[in-house]
Amino acid sequence: MPPIRLLLLAVIAIPASSQTATGPLRVLASNPRWFADASGKAVYLSGSHIWQSLQDNGLLLKGASANPPPVFDYDGYLAFLQRHNHNFFRLWRWETTRWSDRFSAERVNYCRPHPWVRSGPGMATDGEPKFDLTRFNQDYFDRLRARVKAAGDRGIYTAIMLFEGWEIQFTNAWDAHPFHAPNNVNNVEADLNGDGRALEYNSLSDTPAAKRVLDLQKAYVRKVIDTVNDLDNVLYEIANETHAASTAWQYHMIGYIKGYQSAKPKQHPVGMTFQYQGGTNKTLEDSPADWISPNPGDAKQNYREDPCSNCLTKVVVSDTDHLWGHTGGDAIWVWKSFTRGLNVLFMEELLPSPTWQDSARRAMGQVRRYAQKMNLAAMKPEEGLAATRYCLAERGREYLVFQHNKGEFTVNLTGASGTFQAEWLDIHTDKVIPASPVTGGANRTFTTPFPGPAALHLRRINAQ
Repeated sequence: MPPIRLLLLAVIAIPASSQTATGPLRVLASNPRWFADASGKAVYLSGSHIWQSLQDNGLLLKGASANPPPVFDYDGYLAFLQRHNHNFFRLWRWETTRWSDRFSAERVNYCRPHPWVRSGPGMATDGEPKFDLTRFNQDYFDRLRARVKAAGDRGIYTAIMLFEGWEIQFTNAWDAHPFHAPNNVNNVEADLNGDGRALEYNSLSDTPAAKRVLDLQKAYVRKVIDTVNDLDNVLYEIANETHAASTAWQYHMIGYIKGYQSAKPKQHPVGMTFQYQGGTNKTLEDSPADWISPNPGDAKQNYREDPCSNCLTKVVVSDTDHLWGHTGGDAIWVWKSFTRGLNVLFMEELLPSPTWQDSARRAMGQVRRYAQKMNLAAMKPEEGLAATRYCLAERGREYLVFQHNKGEFTVNLTGASGTFQAEWLDIHTDKVIPASPVTGGANRTFTTPFPGPAALHLRRINAQ
């Protein structure tokens, strides 16, 4: 099969941005829906993520039936993100060396490299030497550091995924997992009850075998932190879509990372993402995590269609992976999420344009552009100030209103004195259209000057 870079990343190469990612990020105390860098400047996170960003693998790629897997064009991926004005992605980790699932039952998907050396003696179930779980594969960690640093040099933040729980639950991955006894020289078996699912790997237990597994997991986490602690563009994600009973283990890991980082020069945010299946958004809210990614939630939360602006009090990264998988999300969803105070991530397949994915890609760059030009640190969701109900505002100073259909709407400027500069953004074409200045002090009516969704930006230029 052709390399992934030829199938997916046919983008124009552009020079790396001279602006590097600044950090480390911390929750903005005055407005905790946003992160801020070390200077106190609010940082909005938006971007596309893809399964192959750290390890080469053939997941969901037709014909990926050979080992080694296709080589991913990471530099091309970063250029793709930069071209679309994205500044954030999840750095995916897959834990097993091969698997099949319901999407690819007719073939085998391979993945490499992994955190531990394959020294043997003896062969693992995938036909390669067994892992030694007490010896790290420095090539893996060198790649991890190089990829995080390369992203940071382009102004892009990375959420390093430490563990991956979906594959253990929904594929035959455990057969080739390093913590399955036939695959390591250390006689470590994390499937404590022998049912072949190994959910105990992402759980806490007081047994000696479970404690041994936890100690090895912590050693790996320490190695990751030691590898990237000095870099500014780092966030951590405990695990992707582990089972609902992983809560205590994830909370424990969050606390462990924060404790270990406390003695380091830099402390980076730690995130917890939705537990699939059976998790709840309340578990995320109650966690000690700095940032969270929910699922669609109940009718009030509704993170797909009408995102709630005050249901969760942490930094929220709304990720289509936990809302639709890799089949949903568009410009309307991006703009609704942004104007409700949510950071956004889009689960990519990196299909070449034109594709349905273009809508979300373009919109994530748009909202980040406005986040950079506004005083984001002071901007909060203000549903009651606009008839559209989608409005970010620093009352009296600045307003960003989203209208998802063409038409007339009002913005409440009764408490805002002075004159406001106004401009429209055509969401579909990305064209900015200047508008006549607006005087505050009353409800003002606006009519979108083009068909389709629009954003209206008002900024006070003088006070009365």
